Amino acid sequence: MASKPRISKGTRDFNSQQIANRDYIFSTIKSNFKRFGFAPIETPSFELSETLLGKYGDEGDRLIFKILNSGEKVKKADLNALENNELARFSNSLSEKALRYDLTVPFARYVVQYQNDITFPFKRYQIQPVWRADRPQKGRFQEFFQCDADAVGSDSMWQEVEFIQLYDAVFSDLKLKGVTIKINNRKILAAIAERIGAQDKIIDFTVALDKLDKIGAVKVKEEMLSKGISPDGIALLAPLFKIDGDFKAQLKALNTLLRNSEIGREGLSELEFIADKINDLGLKTATLKLDITLARGLNYYTGAIFEVSAPDTVAIGSIGGGGRYDDLTSIFGLKGVSGVGISFGLDRIALVLEKLGLFPENNTQTTQVLFANFGPEESLYSCKAIQSLRSNGIVAELYPDALKLKKQITYANKRNIPYIVLVGDQEMNSNTFSLKNMLDGSQKTLDLESLISQFNN
Repeated sequence: MASKPRISKGTRDFNSQQIANRDYIFSTIKSNFKRFGFAPIETPSFELSETLLGKYGDEGDRLIFKILNSGEKVKKADLNALENNELARFSNSLSEKALRYDLTVPFARYVVQYQNDITFPFKRYQIQPVWRADRPQKGRFQEFFQCDADAVGSDSMWQEVEFIQLYDAVFSDLKLKGVTIKINNRKILAAIAERIGAQDKIIDFTVALDKLDKIGAVKVKEEMLSKGISPDGIALLAPLFKIDGDFKAQLKALNTLLRNSEIGREGLSELEFIADKINDLGLKTATLKLDITLARGLNYYTGAIFEVSAPDTVAIGSIGGGGRYDDLTSIFGLKGVSGVGISFGLDRIALVLEKLGLFPENNTQTTQVLFANFGPEESLYSCKAIQSLRSNGIVAELYPDALKLKKQITYANKRNIPYIVLVGDQEMNSNTFSLKNMLDGSQKTLDLESLISQFNN
C-alpha cells in the first residue's frame, strides 16, 4: 500500500511564488550586509555534539536535534546509563553529531579554528538553515533560516550602533514601517538579579524573564519560584517593570534604582552611549526602544541585547534579535575575543510582508515566451531561436510535446506566459516567427533580430 505523502511537523514545502518572495528578502538582507562591510562564510549543517551541547542552557540543549550514530558506533551506546535511568548520558552515547541550533556557536568555532587566517576585527554574514526541536506553531518552525551578521575582535560600542543602523536599513528597503528595535543590557539584568537576591540564579532568572511576552507575568513568576527565587525577591521586580516614559526617562529612573550596583551603572552607561549616537544619526524607519524586561535567554550574551518587533498590526513575535557576547570563543580555547551580532528571522519577516501586502508584484520570474511545438523540424528551428533569445537574457522555452495548439495555449495561460511563438512552413521559409500576445490576442510576424528587440526594449 502506498504511503500517504506528508512532511514532518515544523517543516514546509515552498512553491515558486513563495521562493520568489523569500529570495526578495534574502537579496535585500544580503545586499545590506555587503554594504555594511560584512563578508560571507558558511558552516556545515551539523556539528559535533560537543560543539553545541552546553552552549545554550538546559532548555536549549533539549531543543537540539541529535543525529543517531550508525553502523558499529551504535554498539558503543552506554547501556549502563539506560539501566540507571540516566537518559541524558545514554542519549549522548548514541549520538556524536547534531544539527546546528543557531549560527553563532558554529561561528565561534569557526573563528577559533581559523584564527590564523582571519583579520580582526572580523565581520561576517551567514545565511543558512538551523533546526530546533521546538513545538511548531504560527511563526515558529523546527527548520528555518537565520540571516546573521557578526563582528568579533573589538569591544567598541560603535558596533552596536552600526547593527541598529543595519536593522533599520534592511527594514527600510523592505518598506516595512512601524518596526521597533528593543534594546536592553545583560549587565542591567545582572544588577536586577543582585537586587532581588538571585545573583546565583542569573541564568534561571533571564530564561524565565525572556518568556514574559509569551506566557505572561503569572507563569513567569511561577517559573522563578520553581527555580528557587524567593517570593520577596520576585516582589521587588514589580516597580522595576513599571518604569515608563521615553528612553532618557527610563535611563534616569534606572540610574536611581541601580545607583549602588557597579555592573548596573556600567550597563546603563553603555545603553546611554548607544541611544545618544542613534539619536544623533537618526533612523529611517525603525524606532529604538528601551525594554528592561528584554532578557534573551541564551547564556552567551553579556552586554547589549536586541530584539526586533514587527508592526503592532501583525501579532507574530520577534522578527530579529542579537546582542553582545564577550569571550564566547573561550569555549573553544580562544580567550579575550569580544563579539556582537544580530539575526534576521526570515520566515517571520516573510509572514509579515505577506500579511501587509509588501512583496513586489510579479516578482516571480516566469517564462517570457513559449515556442509552440508543431513537430521535429519546427522544434529544431525554434530551438535555434531560443538559444539566441537566452543568450540575450530572455527567458524562453519550447513546449516539449507536439500536441494540439489549444492545449499548448492553455498551458501558456495557466503559467501566465505573456507570449507564444508559432512556427510553421511559412515562417521557416521566410526565416521569421509569428509572435502572439496572450493578453490581447494580437499577432505579428518578426525576424529574429526584431523578436529579440521585442523583449529587450
